[in-house]
Amino acid sequence: MTASTGAAIDGVTVTRDGGPPAEDFEAFYRANVDRIYRALAVTLRRDDLAGEAVAEAMARAYTRWPTVGALENPSGWVFRVGLNWATSWWRKVRRERPPSERPEPAEGGVAENAVLAREALDRLPRPQRAVVTCRILLDLSTAETAEALRLTEGTVKSRLSRALADLRRDLTEEA
Repeated sequence: MTASTGAAIDGVTVTRDGGPPAEDFEAFYRANVDRIYRALAVTLRRDDLAGEAVAEAMARAYTRWPTVGALENPSGWVFRVGLNWATSWWRKVRRERPPSERPEPAEGGVAENAVLAREALDRLPRPQRAVVTCRILLDLSTAETAEALRLTEGTVKSRLSRALADLRRDLTEEA
């Protein structure tokens, strides 16, 4: 029988059983929470939803830290869990609310010089945004991105290629 430990993550108390010390998770959390949040905010186009998604994903990572901490790419796992949670949230919202009552994507606190890039990213389909986010913002390799998004490496490469071509075209047209 293993001892159960608990901690407060973003104001929510979660518990986990045994495994590596909580300090290992705390170091992971501090090193990765901001970049995973930014990656989810870009992918989801909603800063508020990204905050909830990263909090949920980090809480799940904490409860499973013996397994997640042993992964080659725990930040990719957390990103994917957050993306899955947000996708489930959107599906629930679509079922429960008529289109006129659905929340609009919120404008984030984006710097003036990044508005065009953010708008171009927003126009990409979500699967392409997720690949761009993993490869560029999270700086994951092609293999790590494929693992995090449960895709083949070829699919990651083709989505990234199409997304970058679309971004170049959009940003060139707008300039």
